[in-house]
Amino acid sequence: MNKSRYVVAIDQGTTSCRAIVFDAHGGIVNTAQQEFTQFFPQPGWVEHDADEIWRVQLAVLREAVAAVDVTDITAIGITNQRETTVVWDKMTGKPVHPAIVWQCRRTSGMCEELRQRGWETTIRGKTGLVLDAYFSGTKLKWLLDTYPDIRAKAERGEVLFGTVDSWLIWKLTEGRQHVTDVTNASRTMLLNIHSAQWDDDILTEFNIPKAMLPEVRSSSEIYGHTGLLGGGVNVPIAGAAGDQQAALFGQGCSSEGMAKNTYGTGCFVLKCTGAQPIRSEKGLITTIAWGLNGQLTYALEGSVFNAGAVVQWLRDGLGIIQHASETEAIAKSVPDTGGVYFVPAFTGFGTPYWEPDARGMITGLTRASTKADIVRAALESIAFQSRDVLEVMEEESGIRLKELRVDGGAVRNDFLMQFQADVLGVDVTRPQVIETTALGAASLAGLAVGLWSDMSELEQLKGYDRTFHPEKDLRYREQAVAGWKRAVSYQL
Repeated sequence: MNKSRYVVAIDQGTTSCRAIVFDAHGGIVNTAQQEFTQFFPQPGWVEHDADEIWRVQLAVLREAVAAVDVTDITAIGITNQRETTVVWDKMTGKPVHPAIVWQCRRTSGMCEELRQRGWETTIRGKTGLVLDAYFSGTKLKWLLDTYPDIRAKAERGEVLFGTVDSWLIWKLTEGRQHVTDVTNASRTMLLNIHSAQWDDDILTEFNIPKAMLPEVRSSSEIYGHTGLLGGGVNVPIAGAAGDQQAALFGQGCSSEGMAKNTYGTGCFVLKCTGAQPIRSEKGLITTIAWGLNGQLTYALEGSVFNAGAVVQWLRDGLGIIQHASETEAIAKSVPDTGGVYFVPAFTGFGTPYWEPDARGMITGLTRASTKADIVRAALESIAFQSRDVLEVMEEESGIRLKELRVDGGAVRNDFLMQFQADVLGVDVTRPQVIETTALGAASLAGLAVGLWSDMSELEQLKGYDRTFHPEKDLRYREQAVAGWKRAVSYQL
């Protein structure tokens, strides 16, 4: 009798830690999830407790694998919130400062200084990134500049830097491996994406000791082993990719021109551009999609900073909903928003505006406006922001969007998906397994250990749940988009 074989995906997100066990057919066997604390020490600042992330992640990992025999687990793959900066003591394994989250804007001034000193072109050319506080490099520089004792330890090789993938691999291997994969490294603003090596010129300018950086590896290989799942078994950690690249891989968007949108805390569109990086002139990011079998694949990316975070704010900030799942019925209870537009620039604008100082706004309110109008406008804002990104991506790539593949928690919301199709004028396709970010990480790990042989075998695992066809005409779309752009213009 054939023994069942499994691969586990660690999905470490911005607001929660998850672990998902997949079988050899790509089906979900078990899942576990737990939220962790968000810290906002100042307006525009966002922090996490890296130790809490580790404790919660290990707990949900053990909970998820309890459903199977640990000896049947072939590998662990990791996908994670990108750009979030963790610095920890090499000897004690303790973080020396709260993790600075990708959403944090504390280094906006530093980015402006670098821009004024002429570094924008160099940064763009070498890293593919815009010069923005979003990325890890200036967060790490801020930490070293602000705390001389941490800098002194860094120069002595006593503290280590990593994005969350590095932190988890280091903890899982009990301090034996300090590595990152090319996708996460490409988000630090410290990696030359053409050579896939840390860039000495940028490190010198930022005054960052190279010794504190992790070794850059491919997205699919055995980095090390962990014995923390019990049963006396050492399980290979065999794949890693930043969350959006993992979703691109999990959606099967491996050929040039294919695109996906992930609806999470933020909203992220990636379009695969193959073996050649395409430089953007309109605010898109050029990034490494994955490194596999000695080859780099590149992508264009657009980022919306606040998507699912909008629904969280409705729940936790305004208190007008108790659960995110309520929003679909509330939005459908009114025929439209009554002219209300919600511009959720809580932490600035991402693509294509890149306005770090923009702030959120609700416009078009009248005495007749209701909770339903605001909730519907909040959901619509997610679709409008995604459309802004896809519009400029189409211009930059020269390839007309024919279909949007979607994933992430918010795609369960049929209203949002239908509205997205209506304002794009193209089909929006939702997969049967919407956890494509985790599936991407699992796929990369499974390839490394031979659970799956190649990309064609992975493609056979995929199925699609529903395609949302546009139901509105061009006039509706043009009017709706014009109203959105008018609302956005008030913050630009």
